[in-house]
Amino acid sequence: MDDWRQRVDAVWADADDTREQQTLDTIDALVAERPANDPEALFEAASARDFAGREVDAEPFYRAALAHGLAEPYRGQAIVQLASTLRNLDRPAEALGLLRDFLGAEPEHPLADAARAFAALCLFDDGMPADALREALGALAPHLPRYSRSVTAYAAALDDD
Repeated sequence: MDDWRQRVDAVWADADDTREQQTLDTIDALVAERPANDPEALFEAASARDFAGREVDAEPFYRAALAHGLAEPYRGQAIVQLASTLRNLDRPAEALGLLRDFLGAEPEHPLADAARAFAALCLFDDGMPADALREALGALAPHLPRYSRSVTAYAAALDDD
């Protein structure tokens, strides 16, 4: 792991909700050390803005990081975090589309369950509570040692009516 990544990780390990601006400023100083189109730096800039509650400012950084070829393990995080940002910006349908594309392309991604959790939130926000619950239960069911089959069947039978 290079020194830059270690320093970024140390900032995040020390971050808390009482020092949002300090975290943002420290991450921005580290981002400034990298080339302007460095996808990891752009991702960190986006994450810091999200952390500070500045979703409007975070969105273009997430999009730029992905457009410049952000690699794993950060690419999956950026997609989930961008979807969360879009949801927080009252664009749940757009967020859901992003998550559906991600899950369709990589259903076994390590963050697939997280993506499904955010998809459930988007569905709920979009006025589809049964679909939201079905999504959430679908993500949970594989982790249930005894009742996976039952939960999957009950989730499939849910109706919004």
